[in-house]
Amino acid sequence: MTATADALPDDVLHALRRAERLEYWNIGWTISIVIVMGVVMGQSQTMKTAWTEDMLGLVPPIAFLVAARMERKARRTKRFPFGFERVNGLGFFIAAISLAATGALLLWDSIMTLIRAEHATVGSVRLLGRDIWLGWLMLAAQFYALVPPLIIGRKELPLAEKLSDKLLHTDALMNKANWMTGAAGFAGIIGLGLGWWWADSVAAAIISVDIIHDGIKALRSSTAELVDGAPRALSGPDLSPDAEALRLRLEQRCPGATVRLRETGRLIRAEVHGHAGPQEPVDIDALWPGEPDQAWRLAQVSFAPPTRRDD
Repeated sequence: MTATADALPDDVLHALRRAERLEYWNIGWTISIVIVMGVVMGQSQTMKTAWTEDMLGLVPPIAFLVAARMERKARRTKRFPFGFERVNGLGFFIAAISLAATGALLLWDSIMTLIRAEHATVGSVRLLGRDIWLGWLMLAAQFYALVPPLIIGRKELPLAEKLSDKLLHTDALMNKANWMTGAAGFAGIIGLGLGWWWADSVAAAIISVDIIHDGIKALRSSTAELVDGAPRALSGPDLSPDAEALRLRLEQRCPGATVRLRETGRLIRAEVHGHAGPQEPVDIDALWPGEPDQAWRLAQVSFAPPTRRDD
């Protein structure tokens, strides 16, 4: 038995459309944040860090929207006989690269700034006939850049769990990185105001380390999916507990057989090698060992009978 995006339960399709609408809002807010941060960044390393991260933060939501549309709308063709279920996995890989690269670039820039002992300055601007310290505008921009990612990221996490969508979960991590950047940016800008030239780069470096950690985990998980590795957990490269329980259940039902599981996007496919399979039709929903509302994830169970080579 095989399932496609069209065969997903109605509540899952509803959650997918909600996630798409949320990502459109995400892109709109991120573009406005990039503009605001670009206007006031000055020479602050923390502001440059935040601006660069916000720019790269556009990659995951765009990748998600493209993948979701292809998953729902595209049909199997002669050139793509298996459809486009794995396009979500490809988007996950792209988003993971974006997240890891963001952290690596920001850490490099911060370290080089500290090595060179570059003393960033925050001057004043003429506004409404008065001289205003640019740091105040930076703090206002950081606060503006902090709120939308905090709200959107928190809304994305339950949808990612509902959809078993690692791409959406990675976007939530990117939003987490964005609001952490805004929070740490306050310390960097205030440090510059107090004359602590190093505070700016230290704050950016601390942010970068956490981003790299999340990026590497996402990259390991996305790479495993692309090379047909065993299904991974939603939040990291560890094996999925549900998939492991499914493997054990199939091995118990088919003694001596070899069970191979792989992910195609949000779906799991099982191959039982060395077993002819039952004579009666298989209810794959009954095979799912996890929560019943997640049984749709098991899209296919196929059996390969023993061959002479197996003997």
